[in-house]
Amino acid sequence: MPDTVTEFVEIARTSDLPVGRAKAFLVGETKIALYHTPRGFFATENVCPHRGGPLAEGDIIGNEIVCPWHLWSFDIETGFCGGNDEICVKTYEVRVEDDRVLVRTA
Repeated sequence: MPDTVTEFVEIARTSDLPVGRAKAFLVGETKIALYHTPRGFFATENVCPHRGGPLAEGDIIGNEIVCPWHLWSFDIETGFCGGNDEICVKTYEVRVEDDRVLVRTA
């Protein structure tokens, strides 16, 4: 039986998101938060598990996104909450090809 096909979907151009910023994108029915840091592009689900806050509207501090509603923070590479490793958000693999930012959806 064949493996599930890995699918990357273009969600932005590199110029769409300056370094230090985050933005939400709808991929199918899933809202994904895309982050641009000096280390590159990263993506997580856009919903904070605490109270459903929109992570893309938060502040990027170092390698973390801080939820704008209640200040919970998550590592944008691993998805783990800095204060509690049992809490995390889903992360997505990101690939940059030329000026296209692609996110793996499957």
